[in-house]
Amino acid sequence: AGIGKCVAMDLARRNARTILACRSRERGQAAVEEIRAATGNPAVLLRLLDTGSLASVRAFASAVLREESRLDVLVNNAGVTGLPFAITSEGLEQTFATNYLGPFLLTNLLLG
Repeated sequence: AGIGKCVAMDLARRNARTILACRSRERGQAAVEEIRAATGNPAVLLRLLDTGSLASVRAFASAVLREESRLDVLVNNAGVTGLPFAITSEGLEQTFATNYLGPFLLTNLLLG
């Protein structure tokens, strides 16, 4: 939704192979189908990612590096605000993990 979906739509319109990294399979698949229909680009894919989980970030990065021959653009757009204080299963504060640590780790893992 929001800025991320708009960016994905624009990239797909430019005929880019576009991977949507989403926490929710249902919402992500709905966005993939909408973007494919609006752009005519079949190369819009869904991969699950929760940037608040470093294990999820590592699994996502590993899959992208294994499945994709190249990565030209990375848009780190995920973020949360206003959540109650919570600690992730990895012992990190949830908002900090989601907004900073996860995207930082993802970027560094994808740099190779």
